Amino acid sequence: MTVWRKSSRSGSATDEACVEMAALPEGVGVRDSKDPDGGRLVVNRAQFGNLLQVIKSGTRDLA
Repeated sequence: MTVWRKSSRSGSATDEACVEMAALPEGVGVRDSKDPDGGRLVVNRAQFGNLLQVIKSGTRDLA
């Protein structure tokens, strides 16, 4: 069973305006919490690690 999680910083449990992620056999899945049955992006673990580094560095305007 796939367990999708959203960030603890995303607000209340009923706030659906965020992304969710899950560990998948093929890598890390990312989906829109407003459309859980819609599409998802799957990246390998190295790509996901690089994405997290970029986000944490603050060098990109992600707003």
